[in-house]
Amino acid sequence: MRTLIVSDLHFGSASKADVLRLASVRETLLEALIDVDRLILLGDTLELRHGPPRDALAAAKPFLADLGARMAGREVVLVPGNHDHALVDSWLRRRSDEASPPPFALEQRIAPREASSIADTVARWAAPAQVSVAFPGLWVSQNVYATHGHYLDCHMTVPTMERIAIGGMGKLLRRPESSLSRVEDYEALTAPVYAWIDAVAAQGTTRAALNGTATVRMWRALGGDGSSAAVRDLMGMPPRAWRSVLRGALRREAVRRGFPVAVAALNRAGIGPVSADISGGQLRRAGLKAMGEVAARLGLEEAHVVFGHTHRTGPLPGDAQAEWRGRLGARLVNCGSWVYSPGFLTARPGESPYWPGGCVVVEDAGPPQVRRLLAGRDHAELTPSRA
Repeated sequence: MRTLIVSDLHFGSASKADVLRLASVRETLLEALIDVDRLILLGDTLELRHGPPRDALAAAKPFLADLGARMAGREVVLVPGNHDHALVDSWLRRRSDEASPPPFALEQRIAPREASSIADTVARWAAPAQVSVAFPGLWVSQNVYATHGHYLDCHMTVPTMERIAIGGMGKLLRRPESSLSRVEDYEALTAPVYAWIDAVAAQGTTRAALNGTATVRMWRALGGDGSSAAVRDLMGMPPRAWRSVLRGALRREAVRRGFPVAVAALNRAGIGPVSADISGGQLRRAGLKAMGEVAARLGLEEAHVVFGHTHRTGPLPGDAQAEWRGRLGARLVNCGSWVYSPGFLTARPGESPYWPGGCVVVEDAGPPQVRRLLAGRDHAELTPSRA
């Protein structure tokens, strides 16, 4: 069996950064499905944090129709992520009503109508493809396990908004990071955070702190070159524009100076451990170390573990292979995203590991293979339309 895995499509992104909105990009992915027996949508297929589910579903509908036509009679598996955890909301609520629910396995297969009304809508719109839901992941082959990867936030040392919220939940429930060893443990810390955000977003458009853009802005403010960038911006500007640029530079400098103090306070409060280093290299290393820790805690050991979540495709040529091995030997593979995020891209198209269009191909034998389907596109082709 030949399986194609894609993650982080984020249909319904308020910034319209979800590149599969574009018909030409959709066709590239659909062409890759010609000789595929199964497609796995590995989480964050829908962006349910930017507004009501109807908005995300409307954005996804053209893709789902095309997908159904291309994958007619073949299998499509939906795996919930942190931005579309509500895909499995109804099933989880019913499970919590049981007096003695069985332990979570690494793979629960659920009919879309049993998972949620959102999953049922996706399945109907993607017909005649055969859609099912897998939670929190699935065994793709004998030694390849796929999951979205958001459990890594429980071990992440980069203080994202979600990491802080999960750390606070762990403190509230008296479930320290060191105690996590089962799917139930990870869900106990993460699901309440996701449910609250989903409930807020269902009422209307959310703001930066909840929809993820605040984290990106913080990374750019703390990881960029700040003052020197502001000086470059001033060149060629009329004097009346200088005040705004300088004011922004001063704000960024204030954030930089206060950030280590805030991180130290979080650690003293028992929310961490988190670090004030949020450089690009540290984002990669911390994410991989955290995912390796999840693999170790869940007993995946030396399996190939395919995930998304961080949007960083890999391993790529030139990557340090040792970074892509978990503590107990799990071999990590990230299928990247289908989101155009200028803050993480370089001027040269396709150069950044965050360039959209990543996927992973899994055959019955052999290791997973990373592919980059949009490597030949340029910025102009992928820049979000504001129309």
